[in-house]
Amino acid sequence: MTINTRKVAFAGLATAGVIALLAGCGQAPAADNGNGSEGEALDFTPCMVSDAGGFDDKSFNQLGFEGLTEAAEELGVEPITVESAAETDYGPNVENLVDQGCDLIVTVGFLLAEATGAAAAANPDVKFTIIDDYVDLDSDGATDSENIKPIVFNTAEAAFLAGYAAASYSKTGVVGTFGGIPIPPVTIFMDGFVDGVNHYNEVKDADVKALGWDVAAQNGSFTGGFEVGVDAQNLAQGLIDQNADVLLPVGGPIFQSAISAIRDSGKEIAMIGVDADLYETFPDGADLFLTSILKGMKVGVNEVVLAAADDEFDGTPFVGTLENEGVGIAPFHDFEGKVDAELQAELDEIRAGIIDGSIEVTSPSSP
Repeated sequence: MTINTRKVAFAGLATAGVIALLAGCGQAPAADNGNGSEGEALDFTPCMVSDAGGFDDKSFNQLGFEGLTEAAEELGVEPITVESAAETDYGPNVENLVDQGCDLIVTVGFLLAEATGAAAAANPDVKFTIIDDYVDLDSDGATDSENIKPIVFNTAEAAFLAGYAAASYSKTGVVGTFGGIPIPPVTIFMDGFVDGVNHYNEVKDADVKALGWDVAAQNGSFTGGFEVGVDAQNLAQGLIDQNADVLLPVGGPIFQSAISAIRDSGKEIAMIGVDADLYETFPDGADLFLTSILKGMKVGVNEVVLAAADDEFDGTPFVGTLENEGVGIAPFHDFEGKVDAELQAELDEIRAGIIDGSIEVTSPSSP
């Protein structure tokens, strides 16, 4: 299914070697006091609600979940988590966590902004943090409540590098992308990717085509959701039929449907992952991943949870960029010997240019 839209709003780990950015309720165990003995239990309950992709999506939700889990283990407390099956679950799930006495509630994704904003306004003593949105529902340029901390990412910067790499690797001169839902945290990847392809064409005097997304018109190909299934597989197949040999599916687990389309085609087609290094998180498709566009959700959530437990929570947004290593691209892994020998040096130079401003990377969805 193809959806055309123009949507401008706020959106939201780094290169190889960077530090990587639950359902149940119980009494917090005694906390480790740092010398191996147990002290008084910490009175703090961190919580999380997923979007419809679920915590096992090998990508977006999973990274946030891991960040929460690791922080809770370090603190010696039991987190409470709830998984959403559909968008209609978001409001009730957030309220459920409020009712269970959560001190910090992490909401995973742009689509939970409305539920997060309403709950934060009604519960000023509860701390909230949301991934991929500012919760500026009144559009005044500021987060609606002081008890909300946004975690957002300028993913276009990293996607620009991936687009350049895709164009460099392509043997057919055609690459393609498609998304789950046309929302800023999705389209920001597509903006950066296509702009990176265009930059390659300018630098190399080439004519690599990027299918599936029109940056100027802000419309392209979308499945309408984040579920694995026939819609995603058909969009991937459509790009393959147009001779694309590098695919960028943007939207949690929909990449798994693209893998099915590639396997069925029998062609040599590479993929670019999003959010996590999918070579590591989805080994069944490891041989297909040229690289992945990384977002520091794991470390972002971890740091916010630890700060909140230490009474150091504030509403200042965390914005991940190439400069602070909040975004980046994964290693080439199995493709290391297949890419151009000069590609990594070129990417390093482009990265430096983006950071110093000599290469401008913009998106209507940039934070």
